[in-house]
Amino acid sequence: MEEFDAERFPGNFYPGMIMRLERSRGRGVVRSHSGKEIPFEFPFVTVVGAGIGGRMPGIELLSEGASVGFDVGWTSKGLRVTVIRPRTSSAGSQESGPDSY
Repeated sequence: MEEFDAERFPGNFYPGMIMRLERSRGRGVVRSHSGKEIPFEFPFVTVVGAGIGGRMPGIELLSEGASVGFDVGWTSKGLRVTVIRPRTSSAGSQESGPDSY
């Protein structure tokens, strides 16, 4: 079995970038390192470092063009982003430096 590549998957997340973000509708698209575009939609996505509660917790931490770490899951609509970890968090909950996921 191959060892886990921590450089390619920092913090156990896939590296990606937010390509589209529709704040009013609470949805968007993340492009993976390989170029695959994977959609996400609130309330079915969790943003790491977001407060609890509200209609779309953590959407204010996201912006188009931002580098993020993400995880995926299968739904009845296909592959979807289930967790997004912004590169930097305004909540100050990062364990390591600003350049880490």
